Amino acid sequence: MFAIFKNEWKSGFKSLLIWALSVGGMGLICILMYKSMEDSMAGMAESFASMGAFSDAFGMSTLSIATLKGYFATEIGTIHALGSSFFAASIATIILSKEEDAHTAEFTFVLPVSRPKIIAMKFSAVLMNLVCFTAICTLLYLAGFVGLGETEIGGEFAAFMLLQLVMNVEVAAICFVISAVSKKNRLGLGISVAMLLYVYDLMARVVPDLKDVMFLSPFSYANATTIFSNAKPDTAALLLGGFVIIGMTGIAGIIYARRDLAS
Repeated sequence: MFAIFKNEWKSGFKSLLIWALSVGGMGLICILMYKSMEDSMAGMAESFASMGAFSDAFGMSTLSIATLKGYFATEIGTIHALGSSFFAASIATIILSKEEDAHTAEFTFVLPVSRPKIIAMKFSAVLMNLVCFTAICTLLYLAGFVGLGETEIGGEFAAFMLLQLVMNVEVAAICFVISAVSKKNRLGLGISVAMLLYVYDLMARVVPDLKDVMFLSPFSYANATTIFSNAKPDTAALLLGGFVIIGMTGIAGIIYARRDLAS
């Protein structure tokens, strides 16, 4: 059974490094650019904060981009949220469907391991990828802070990275169902799910009628500007996220266990 986990980990390791170094590397570069842009951003901060719906959507009305905390939350926070959710969607969407798409199902499912155990190992591989992705990006961001001489990052950064991990697990769980249902690679659909959840969160921050149901998107409790403003995470959104992770993973397992798989 562990061989399945090991195989998934090895086959996805290159993709993990590419995604993590790309997203984390962009964040690192942006952090290191802060000092050279600090003076110019001080003059732009007030203008950005008064741009109405745009400022509300990206948190510039609550945090000043002239500060490192505000700059990280509005710039790097957005980069990481989008990049990490796309990575979560990409690996979860194909991890089950690829068995039929690549015609390897007849080999995998003749192994003396039950389908539920295979599913558990595959989702465990997704979780391991997300943990490692988060760890690599965290180290790169910390390297950027050290490069700027900022050694006291604060608890907001740790909370942000942790909640981003939870958010990505939720996105992965939703896309895991897509993978269980599909017989072909639906990578585009998985990426679209992550993008729609992100756009919904942006809309909910500027449309009054949607603010009460903002918690439906996992981006709501992992929003960088909310976290770095010292606001408490939305408990309802976190609880819903937990139910979604458990429920979607269970649904994916039930669907896949009952499917007739093509070789």
